[in-house]
Amino acid sequence: MSAQNGTGPRSYKLKVWRQPRGAAAGKLVDYEVAGIDANMSFLEMFDQLNDSLLKRGEEPVAIESDCREGICGTCGVVIDGMAHGPIPNVTTCSLRMRSFPNGSTITVEPFRAKAFPIIKDLIVDRSAMDRIQRRGGYVSMNTGSAPEANAIPIPRDVQESAMDSAACIQCGACVAACPNAAAHLFVGARVRQFALLPQGHPERNERVLAMVEQMDAEGFGDCSNHGECEAACPKAISIENIAAMRREYLRAAVGKR
Repeated sequence: MSAQNGTGPRSYKLKVWRQPRGAAAGKLVDYEVAGIDANMSFLEMFDQLNDSLLKRGEEPVAIESDCREGICGTCGVVIDGMAHGPIPNVTTCSLRMRSFPNGSTITVEPFRAKAFPIIKDLIVDRSAMDRIQRRGGYVSMNTGSAPEANAIPIPRDVQESAMDSAACIQCGACVAACPNAAAHLFVGARVRQFALLPQGHPERNERVLAMVEQMDAEGFGDCSNHGECEAACPKAISIENIAAMRREYLRAAVGKR
């Protein structure tokens, strides 16, 4: 059977953002790839593109990846205007080429945000999220030896909610999807993760104040409740985390006066 009937090798036209370095001008460059299996991942398709570029003596497209198992989020790019591509709640490396019609044109760009400066081509610097994490995304209390696991009873629904928030892989898709380039879903998940658990309570006020302060200092925008972040998030983290962060921030700010 032919590719037109859903099987066989496919071909695609690509418009890929090329930018040699952050300070240089960038542009979309046209490429074509052929012999693509529908079950290939998006990154495998890019491997094939880069192999062909190397054979022609051209510089390959710089694109970041690591686990290729949908765990780390390193691979994030904007595909046809959507962070991680057209399938909700998956990473770029989990996206399969069967999601794109044979012969279609695919536009690939980096995550765009003031806080995510471009390093090269499709790779951006997401260290702003690391700096927010360092301001309070942890429990620093000295507890001595590890306590007994059942010493502090925690209701199962609270455990599950905390784990849902902790599932954030810090990929930045929420920022790329947001019209305002807000990082509220990421920060909200980090804040709520600890606010739900008794282990996080001693530092809860300092944590939310410090993380929100750093978020603002990094140049992320404000949340306006579009909800695009939740749709783009590979772990389907709920925007309830944003509301929880706002409550935590109000609680801490009032208590500080």
